[in-house]
This record gives sequence, structure tokens and C-alpha cells, in this order.
Amino acid sequence: MSLVDSVTKALVPIHREGWPFVAIAVVATLVTGYFVDALFWIGLIFTGWVCYFFRDPPRVTPVTEGLVISPADGVVSHVGPARPPQELELGSEPVLRISIFMNVFNCHVNRAPMGGKITRVAYRAGKFLNAELDKASEHNERNGLVIEQGGTKIGVVQIAGLVARRIVCFVREGEDLSVGERFGLIRFGSRLDVYFPGGAEPKVALGQTMIAGETVLADLKNTGEGAGPLTRVS
Repeated sequence: MSLVDSVTKALVPIHREGWPFVAIAVVATLVTGYFVDALFWIGLIFTGWVCYFFRDPPRVTPVTEGLVISPADGVVSHVGPARPPQELELGSEPVLRISIFMNVFNCHVNRAPMGGKITRVAYRAGKFLNAELDKASEHNERNGLVIEQGGTKIGVVQIAGLVARRIVCFVREGEDLSVGERFGLIRFGSRLDVYFPGGAEPKVALGQTMIAGETVLADLKNTGEGAGPLTRVS
């Protein structure tokens, strides 16, 4: 393998949503650097960070039936029962929710946790609280999807954060998604919530690092027998 091939393979692609921001950073670097040399180097570092933020690395997704895969890079900030947002129409009983917090250094491309048909896309305006807070699920701006496969439904919700002020969703109701397929992006720093059907048991722990499109959150083929909606255990 040549040196050029090695370098090419080492470079991570930038998502198309990031190119306008990269262009703005480059122009700002050149303009400010023309007047102040020190600002050129600061701008160059900032441009590098923008490229890094919008990176879109390839992922190898497990395809075993029943697996629910992490939709985001980041850290698990919540594992436990919670009521799904009303707009998703998934019922009012508590179900398993796994929340994944993304900081400004995580890859922010979101991937489908399960393959199936998108039966609902629901946006709701809201606040911009710290996405690590549990109340962010209820009060922050969000965009939710319901994915259905063989009668099984899961909800995945993109939540804006303290810094994140733009939720991007690439898909619409009625479309089919493959597990691990890109469906959205949030900029800059945010969180994703995944709501599972009754009886689902988590395969991850609080504080665990997630890799979008690769880390297994739960196995819906291996749920508790006769389990219904989750209830909080004190």
C-alpha cells in the first residue's frame, strides 16, 4: 500500500451538513489572519475542530435480528423507566429509556437503532437546557421518530442541548430505514433518547461509552417472559 493510500484511508469523511461551516471557518481564518498573524493560527485550529466535529466515519453494524443499536456516539446518561413523549403516541406507561449524551467532541451523525418503517416523525419546540439533565427529555426542543418492524415499535428522540441549537432530520414518515443508516444530525452537543417496548432489558450500563451504529443497546429477542411496562424500583 502506497503512502497516499495510507493517508487517504486514515482521513475521515466530513458529512455534507458540515461543509458550509468548514467554508465559513476557512474564510474567517484567512480574513482575520490577513490582519493579525496570531489569529490565523487560532482560526486554523478552529477550522480543524469544525472538520473534526462534522466527521462521518464508516461503521460496521451488527445485523442480527432483534438487536437495537446505539443511534449516537457518546456516554449513557440514563438507563431506566420513563414515559415516552406524548407526540410519539407510544402510550403513557413507563418503558425502558436509554439516554446517550453527546459532547462537542463526539461524532454527531445519528444512525437508526433498528431497521423498519418510520411511522411517525414529530418535532416539538422547547428550551435549551443542559442535555445531561433528566428534565431535558421533557422541556428541551426535540425531534422524535417511531420505527416499526414486524409490529415492534421503538422511539428515538433527538434532543437539543445548551449549545446545540439545530436538529437536522434527513427522513420522513413512511420511509424505510436500515439498522445503522444515517437519519439525522444535531449541532453542537446534545442527546438522544431511545424508548423500548415493554419487557426490553438493557445491555449497557450508566456511564458506558457508545459507538453509533455498532454498540448493542438491547436484544428484543431476549426479553423477560410476560414482562409488561417497567415500573420504578426504589
